[in-house]
Amino acid sequence: MDALFTALADPARWRLVILLAERPRPVGVLARLAEARQPQTTKHLQTLERAGIVTSQRTGQRRIYALRSEPLRELAAELNRLADTTEQAGGTRETFDRHGLSVHAERLAAERPGWADGRSFRFHRSLTGDPESVWRHLTEPSLLAHWWTPDDLRVSELVFEARPGGRIAHEYRDAEDVDGSDQVAGHAEGIVDEVRPHEHLAYRLSPLLPDGSHAFTAHLDLDLRPTGTGPGTSSGTGTDLEVLFHITDSTVESADFVAGIEIGFGQSLDKLAATLSAHSHTTDKRSSR
Repeated sequence: MDALFTALADPARWRLVILLAERPRPVGVLARLAEARQPQTTKHLQTLERAGIVTSQRTGQRRIYALRSEPLRELAAELNRLADTTEQAGGTRETFDRHGLSVHAERLAAERPGWADGRSFRFHRSLTGDPESVWRHLTEPSLLAHWWTPDDLRVSELVFEARPGGRIAHEYRDAEDVDGSDQVAGHAEGIVDEVRPHEHLAYRLSPLLPDGSHAFTAHLDLDLRPTGTGPGTSSGTGTDLEVLFHITDSTVESADFVAGIEIGFGQSLDKLAATLSAHSHTTDKRSSR
């Protein structure tokens, strides 16, 4: 497939393919119709033949070239597959487009400092695992790092001191940037306000602008409540997690950050749910041995 793409990438060769789609033609005629020199046309046709796109046969003093349909159909199928992958419902491109619309709307709204103050977002997740297990994933850096970013990012550095007045520092990169070759995607810093183990966690977190100042302050209140039955859990209980995300101190430059809250934090919580479910499944398998 790579050879096919390479052969068709040249505009001059693509012009020859179009001409050969109409009917088989000799080199001289192709050169005239393509408005090119015959030696150049011959080299292009040889490249297309090596890639399997055209075939040729000699008739008297002439060499006639004809287009092969099979490689083009294979190419069309591959392009259709890529288009289908891009457009799949709920896929990353759909999320990208939704975020783009949100960014545009928030930029229009961000006319002056404080423009987003008072805005709140509420999230709810019914999680596998008891409140103690969920609490650990909310407060222990080694577990928190597994889920505390949207799908396309990863935690690269993390400090989370789960005590009143404790420090929070959060750095994140692109999920595929495993060697630090790309720029850091973002930083955030904050402080823990309230800690009631297995019940309630409150902290403030501020994304940082390029100059190091705060884009806004997010006040997060997380409440945990045990539920009666959590399918697949060894303890027989699950946990309802309620999150209130409240904004203060918003700057004009915070629009892009605010635009990503609903999608990004929602994806993070989905990752938390998947992580807890996988952890519970592994625990149940071990206990059944």
